[in-house]
Amino acid sequence: MSEVDGNKDQVRLYVVGPIQTCCYVYESQGECLVVDPGSSGAALARELSDVRVTKIVATHGHSDHIAGVAALKEATGAEFLMSEADAYRCSLAGADVDFIDAAQGDGDAPEPDVLLHEGDVVEVGSARFRVLETPGHTEGCIVLLGEGSAEGVCFTGDTLFAGSMGRVDLPGGDLETIIASLRRLAAELPADVAILPGHGPTSTMERELATNEYLRHALM
Repeated sequence: MSEVDGNKDQVRLYVVGPIQTCCYVYESQGECLVVDPGSSGAALARELSDVRVTKIVATHGHSDHIAGVAALKEATGAEFLMSEADAYRCSLAGADVDFIDAAQGDGDAPEPDVLLHEGDVVEVGSARFRVLETPGHTEGCIVLLGEGSAEGVCFTGDTLFAGSMGRVDLPGGDLETIIASLRRLAAELPADVAILPGHGPTSTMERELATNEYLRHALM
């Protein structure tokens, strides 16, 4: 567990499941937010027995990010939040029918307690995360941009990776749409913000603007 930019809030990273999903636990003032619990909700609940889990947020509806939500929610009583667009998709098709064989976990995600939309704010302790809708990997992909004590942190899910972007060859994916989302992130995220993606290593927006060919293409 490490501090974020010297503030008192902390972030834990757990890499979970066969697709190596990055699950983040953001702690602030005695409570925590879990971003993308992956397919290991029961195991994660045991790991987090020392903190109070109040919210679970999915950056999108693929099962390698949400198959563990039900078990984590049952163990902790936390609220589950995700975008309305992906919640609707999952209600029609189940939690990501395309990944289900590769990412089986604790079961399908439950119905969200809160449906997220552009501009909504998710609060935990003294931290706030503003919801940015960034479709393209799925129709309902979101990014969580930190404010308050979480300033300098951004959970980008599978929209923006270090050196890459989310795939667009699954149902709901669209190349032009994700390029538009990358263009938006380039315009709105501070250069020094920490990029915490759904897979792979962390980065900064400054580094991605200098080295990420997908992001640079979006700005052409």
